[in-house]
Order: sequence, then C-alpha cells, then structure tokens
Amino acid sequence: MFPRPLQCGDGIDVGEDRRVRIVLVSVLLLASTLLTGYTVHNFDAFESERTPLLVGTGLLWLLFVLTLLVLRGVRGKAVVVLVLVGSVAIGGAAMVGPPNTSTDSARYAWDGIVQNAGISPYAYAPTDERLDDLRPEWLFQEPVINQRGDAVCPGERIQRAYKDPSGDLFCSALNRSDVPTIYPPASEIFFAGVRAITGPTPQYWPLQLTGLLLSVGTTIMLLAGMARRGINLRNAAVWAWCPLVATEAITNSHIDMLGVIFTLAAVFLVSAGRQWRGGIMLGIAIATKLIPVIAAPAMLRNRGWKVIIASIVTFALLYVPYVLATGISVLGYLPGYLSEEGYQDGSRFALVALVAPGEAAIVVAGALLAFIAVLVFLKTDQASPWVGQLVMIGSTLLILSPRYPWYALLLLPFIALSGRWEWLMVPLALTLRLLVPSLEVTQVSIALATIVIVVVSVRRAGLGATITLLRHPGRWFTPGQPVTGAASAPIERNEAR
Repeated sequence: MFPRPLQCGDGIDVGEDRRVRIVLVSVLLLASTLLTGYTVHNFDAFESERTPLLVGTGLLWLLFVLTLLVLRGVRGKAVVVLVLVGSVAIGGAAMVGPPNTSTDSARYAWDGIVQNAGISPYAYAPTDERLDDLRPEWLFQEPVINQRGDAVCPGERIQRAYKDPSGDLFCSALNRSDVPTIYPPASEIFFAGVRAITGPTPQYWPLQLTGLLLSVGTTIMLLAGMARRGINLRNAAVWAWCPLVATEAITNSHIDMLGVIFTLAAVFLVSAGRQWRGGIMLGIAIATKLIPVIAAPAMLRNRGWKVIIASIVTFALLYVPYVLATGISVLGYLPGYLSEEGYQDGSRFALVALVAPGEAAIVVAGALLAFIAVLVFLKTDQASPWVGQLVMIGSTLLILSPRYPWYALLLLPFIALSGRWEWLMVPLALTLRLLVPSLEVTQVSIALATIVIVVVSVRRAGLGATITLLRHPGRWFTPGQPVTGAASAPIERNEAR
C-alpha cells in the first residue's frame, strides 16, 4: 500500500523530498481540519437527507489515507510534531458543532446532573416527574401546539415520550428517556465529575472538550509506548488523524473514548510485566462500557490470574456505591438494550445470519468468538500482544456487526501498534452502516472488509508460510516474526536522527 521512501542515489535529494513531504502533510492536515469543521458545523444525521454527511465523511477518509501515504517519507522529530498537531487541530475542529450522529452525550449530561443532585442514575427514568426540578432547558423543551391543535415536540433531535405517572407529553434531547440509564459505574463517575465542574447549564462542549483531551492523551500514550518498544512512530497517526476519532470521540463525545485510554494503559502495563496495575486499568475500562472485556484474552497467558483478580475487584468496587443506593436496578436498561438491538434473537448478526438465521446465529457467533478468544489466549506473546488484541477486537466487531461505529474506537490503537492497516476496513464498514442503514449495504461492506483483511493477511505471510499458518494458526499472533511476501515489508524501527 505504501510507496518506498526515496533513497540516496535515486536522482532526487532525499532531504529536499522530506521537506516537501512535511509541507504536503501539513497542507493535507489543514484540509482535513477545515473539512472536519465544515462537516460537523453543517451536516448531521438528524436531517432527513444524509447524503451531504455521507459525502463529507467519505472525503475525510480519503484525505486520511492520502495523508498517511505521504507521511511515509517523513523522518525524525517532524513525525511526532505532525502527529500531535494533527491530533489537536482535527480534534479541535470536531468541536465546532453539536453531536451529529448520536444523542448519547445528552444522556451523559443528564446522568451527571442527576448524580450531582444526590440521586442514583439507575433509580429513575428521565420521564419521572420527581426529577422535574432538575431539568435544564437545553435538554428538555416544552411541547408546542401545531396548527391542528396537537401537542408536538419541536426540533430535529428532540424526542417524545410521556411523563410518569401523569402521561403528559415529554420532549427531550435524550434517547430512551422512559428507561433508566444503561451505563456502568466508571462512566457515571465520569459524567458526574464533568458536570460537577461545569454545572448543568453548558450544553455539549464540556464533554466534547474532555473527548478532545482524552483523544490527544491517547495519541501521546501511543507515541510514548511506541518509542519505548521500537515501533514506528508514524503508526500513531492511524489513531491521531482518523475521522472516526474526531467524529465519535469528540463531536459525539462517546464514553467509549474513556474505555479506550484505560484499555491502552492496561495493555502497556501488562506487556511490561505489571499485571496488577494493568488489571486495575482493565477493570476501570470494563466498568466504563463493558466492551473492553474483549481485549482481555491477549493479556492473560502470563500470570493472567493477577489481571483477572485485579480487574474483577476494581469492577466490583466501582459498583459498590451504586448497588448500595439502588440495588439490582444498577443493571439499568442493559437487558432491554440487548433485546432491542437484536442480539437475543440473532437478527443483528449481518453476515452470520446469512448462513445461520434466527437464534442459530447466536450459537454460531458465540462459537466463533470462543474459538478466537482461546486461540488468542494460547498464542499471543504477552510482551507485545497488539496483533492478538487486534484480531480479537476486530473479529468481534465483524461477527457482531453493531450499528454503531464508535465501538470501533477500541480497535484503532491496536491497528496503530500492529501496523496492520487492512483492519481500518472495519471502522469504515461500520461507519457506512450508520450512514446508510441498509441490511444489504451492511452485508456487502462487512463482507468486503473481511475479504480485504484475509487477503492482505495471507499476502503478508507469503505463500510459503500460508500452509504453516493454516496448520499452526497461532503464528498469526507471534510478533517480531519477519514478514515476507510481495505485499509486505518489515515494520520499520524508529530513527534517532
């Protein structure tokens, strides 16, 4: 995919070529920044016509790939500067408008406001009239009377429900406002902390700002971790400049971003032999959104019992205050959510359902995930588990095929650490699924992503090694093994100059 950097003797001054590439990368990052701001400010998925947002998102992905290609010729400190500047600039541009693909951050704000009033977010649904005194106007609006004399909710992102117990029309920016919150305790502590600082009045920017800080923090963590492990620092741009990060971690402020940074901290700690600390970080990550649990198998082979114990204890301790306040209600809307999303009847599995329709899809999907988890557990090198985690997380997303691309935020750091660019097809396919909500389009995009990943992975291994890999699949997860084949190249080490 990437062109060979120019070398001395190619007829062009290498230093001059690198300066040209630095300028070109800077121009492309500026274009990405401006287009990000323009898209966020002008387009959103709440409008009936999603084509402008789809086109803008497609252009951002094209710019992203092109910028990564040009970055290949840049060396030294310029790489770090460009990666960091791009992360801050693109992320800052993502704050210029309100959320454009999701209303989740409105619920985050409300959960924080409720907690700071001394009420458990698991105790009452937002429609409960006992919470009337807490409602800020920007989240809750009064119904209006239309020309026919009917009460309606105004605005594109305002959703309707009915108050409990009066049954009056209830208009809010929250989704699922008639059920308690779904989010685990680490998320709720985070929501309360943000609103404790800002109060209930500011609208979306506080969570967007924290999303930006977490995103840039992840960029810095990746750069530091890569430098210590001799991984090419250019790979950090996969996270820092990715349109998915700007849109879903910052514009839409998804709490998955908090889970990402704690998962990455856990991975670096465990790979350095600090299992207890890594387990604590993993426990916090799981208590943020549950999804980071799929990063665990690659960290458990070497004294994994320490990681398991530390994560379980941390997870339980975070739940204690909420269990004492609310009891079993801390489960919130999680059971209902799984049913609503089609995971209890198998209808959500886009590709698996083609060969195993209905509830059989659950069995097939579960068997596939269990097999992959065992393989990753047995074969991943604990000192550098990136490829194992990449395969575990990416395969889970392909098999479950969620409607929400922000779940793929967890995958991006491991694409960066492993250098396996082909897995970018997963967040791209899930983004397409959100913007074009068609089962056929979803099946084609996920199938295409799967094919690209398999083909490129086989070519990375080379024809001669493919038979060996089929016989001993664990070698897919062995880092540091020389990569051969026409379409592959060894991962470049950092350069001191």
